Amino acid sequence: QVQVVESGGGSVQAGGSLRLSCAVSGYRWNSYCIGWFRQVPGKEREGVAAIGGDDSTFYIGSVRGRFSVSRDSAKKTVYLQMNNLQPEDTAMYFCAFSSRVHNIQNMPGNVFFEAWGQGTQVTVSS
Repeated sequence: QVQVVESGGGSVQAGGSLRLSCAVSGYRWNSYCIGWFRQVPGKEREGVAAIGGDDSTFYIGSVRGRFSVSRDSAKKTVYLQMNNLQPEDTAMYFCAFSSRVHNIQNMPGNVFFEAWGQGTQVTVSS
């Protein structure tokens, strides 16, 4: 059974950086999609960025140019580098695993993901 675990959240001031990690276990191949989502209380979960099985990437407009997704296949870990963080980036961040999404042109919907992590909190103060 596939499991994903996020880490790396924390509190930073506006303009700071954090790197989130998503460790994958229980899947023997290196071609898989990881989506990064975030949620604040009272709002719907929002897809932020994703990396496809072919390493294609997608970012929503509000984070494009500030966030970057990368993969370390040897460690079976996907990273979300977040630079120039702003208070509006404050949220619980989740990663999600999909064995079905290879090439991505847009943010895959929730239904495509088979496993979700528990989340890691990111708080950005002004």
